Amino acid sequence: MRAFAAGIIGLLALLGTGPALAQVRDESVPMAVVQSVDLNRYLGRWYEIARFPNRFERGCEDVTAEYGLRQDGRISVVNTCVKEGVAEAIEGQAWVVAPGQLMVTFVPWLGSLAAGDYWVLHLEPDYSMAVVGAPTGSFGWILSREPQLSKAMMQRALDVFAANGYDTAQLEIVAQSGR
Repeated sequence: MRAFAAGIIGLLALLGTGPALAQVRDESVPMAVVQSVDLNRYLGRWYEIARFPNRFERGCEDVTAEYGLRQDGRISVVNTCVKEGVAEAIEGQAWVVAPGQLMVTFVPWLGSLAAGDYWVLHLEPDYSMAVVGAPTGSFGWILSREPQLSKAMMQRALDVFAANGYDTAQLEIVAQSGR
């Protein structure tokens, strides 16, 4: 858990520094986010199907994100990954800043100073799959309610990333055992 938490804290320290992180997106391409997210439908468990390489998830498999509604109206976030057979988790929180756009932090006491963009680029109508990115182009994820995606849904997600300027050749598939 310490390595995962240290990675997240390192990520937060680097947010907004673009060049220090791998660029997987052409920032000259405008990003299109979904016009609305029904938070009640978005809450719950998501499996990470694919991601663009990042330091804080290096070596992670069986990655999940669990979202819940907090009493203060913010969203609780619990990210879990398995490294070498050991589950590691980190807790954070998120809040809506605009339609389809959230901020996420794993260092809540620093507030927005340590928060990163979490933009929902695509949601299936039944909320079974989501494509999430960041305008800096340093991050991106394909999330699913199930540990596997159909080829058609994966292609839809890839098309969304490509339309938003992402280099999909850099996308990493995440091993999921369905834990």
